[in-house]
Amino acid sequence: MIHTKDHKTGYLFDPWDHLGPKRRKLMEQSWAGLFREHILQELPVHKIARYFTEGFGRPTKELYMALGAIILQQAHDLTDDETLCQLAFSEQWHYALDITSVSDDATYMSPKTLWNMRKIVTDNELDSIIFNQTTDTLAKVFNVDISKQRLDSVHIRSNMRSLGRIRIFAVTIRKFLVNLKRHHKELFETIDERFIDRYLTKNASGCFSMVKPSESAKTLDMVSSDLFELVQIFKDNTDIVSMSTYKLMERVLKEQCIITDTDNGKAVTLKKSKDISSDSLQNPSDPDATYDGHKGQGYQVQIMETYTEKQKKAADGSEGSSEGVQEDDPDAVPTLNLITHVEVQTACKSDANALIPAIESADERGLAPDELLADSLYGSDDNCETAKELGTEVIAPTMGSQKEDVIPLSDFTFSEKGKVISCPE
Repeated sequence: MIHTKDHKTGYLFDPWDHLGPKRRKLMEQSWAGLFREHILQELPVHKIARYFTEGFGRPTKELYMALGAIILQQAHDLTDDETLCQLAFSEQWHYALDITSVSDDATYMSPKTLWNMRKIVTDNELDSIIFNQTTDTLAKVFNVDISKQRLDSVHIRSNMRSLGRIRIFAVTIRKFLVNLKRHHKELFETIDERFIDRYLTKNASGCFSMVKPSESAKTLDMVSSDLFELVQIFKDNTDIVSMSTYKLMERVLKEQCIITDTDNGKAVTLKKSKDISSDSLQNPSDPDATYDGHKGQGYQVQIMETYTEKQKKAADGSEGSSEGVQEDDPDAVPTLNLITHVEVQTACKSDANALIPAIESADERGLAPDELLADSLYGSDDNCETAKELGTEVIAPTMGSQKEDVIPLSDFTFSEKGKVISCPE
């Protein structure tokens, strides 16, 4: 049964009166007050409510509280146990999530409930919706200057072991055999014993991780032939072909091998390492991770954020950061630099293709910049022209290295009319 509260209507009796005026002011001015007043009531609870039944069954945890707890966990970088502890005992969390009762029903959530809620959020990509709504709200509350922004990518290493070609074949075959034994035992018992001896024994994984360099070519031929044979054995079985681990074997075969027709049937040969695409499987445990030649395996995240060039005088008269209250207005809201766009990509994607989608995404929410700083890969002529049509000027270094015998235009000084007024020579 769906359980939600109306967080927009005030209380007849103030449930936070026990804090006193000073602690209450601290609470309202903290992150908890900001979250409670501007973010909590805007959470897309209706997106997760459809996974529960209205008017039937045991009541859910209050859905605004549950979804808010997931957000606060990520914001404070907490483990599941730490999150549940904060939810149970922290008055700041209670204030932020509008929890006015101290009962177990209101403040306690089991690890399974937290995990299930988070799975609903990730499976339905609600994280993007929550990010956009929160960003839009903060931009309005803090009156963020969005005219100047910068864009760059960050490489994220996946939490997986780095595997060589032999181990990719061996681990993929092992995962398939384990799955086959678990779900289709009668078919598993029909396969050749050599597959079980090579890939399912206790010492199998260790053998493939300690292959001598002189034997690597021979071992690669063996594991590729084994994988090809398993693919051929079950290619006509619709139940097996639909298994995710079988599809991984097909993917590895396509990415790592060349299949040719011979008089005796089909033959498999290995591709050269240089011919393997950077979007090939890196580890069967994380099939979405790819490879970047400079940064390695994993993912990359495109991040666009605002920045300001204004400086304010610090108390000692020195030039301080622009983060803070404007000195000519003691009641001004502190300057806030805000992330306006985030996109997770595979590591093999080029930065050149990320600029226009980032501008369009921000523009749809009224957060597009007038000027955008970016690295040289983003600043192609096509990107700059398309961005200009969208109302954004892209400022990026030109591609290529500077020649030693050439004086760049940046070394000259020009007047407002474009006349050269000083020359470096």
